[in-house]
Amino acid sequence: MSATLNARSRMSSLSHPVPNKYLNRSLWFAQFFVAFVFLASGLSKLFLPIPELAAMMTWPGQYPVAFVRSIGLVDMAGGIGIVLPSLTRIRPWLTVLAALCCVVLQMLAIAFHASRGEFSVLPLNFLLLPLCAFVLWGRGKRMPIASRGATAAHPR
Repeated sequence: MSATLNARSRMSSLSHPVPNKYLNRSLWFAQFFVAFVFLASGLSKLFLPIPELAAMMTWPGQYPVAFVRSIGLVDMAGGIGIVLPSLTRIRPWLTVLAALCCVVLQMLAIAFHASRGEFSVLPLNFLLLPLCAFVLWGRGKRMPIASRGATAAHPR
């Protein structure tokens, strides 16, 4: 009888997210860390002069200014999207979408830098990739953030 109850409780915990304060804190830490890195990167690509950027990383001096600034906008969108919807609980599914886009962006960045032989920048990409994937999994499946309207209608 107790084996049946244990099996049922495990199945229900798989179908419904179980609150876990350590996982939740880890997800928030990952979200804020990723946001900080993406926002700092985006701001520098948007506002620093290209010669100054080219001194820090070689590729901006070899591509059109519009391309570099566009990548800065993408970085800014990722940094804002990975935190703000969850923080405000307004359309928190956008955090999951942002995390997915950040995963894709990191995979493209790894391919881009590796193809150019810029292996010194890859450790940051290899750090951000699993953090973005962790947020994607955590906020998408394991511990999604309920939107404001959903919590008012269905309190836990």
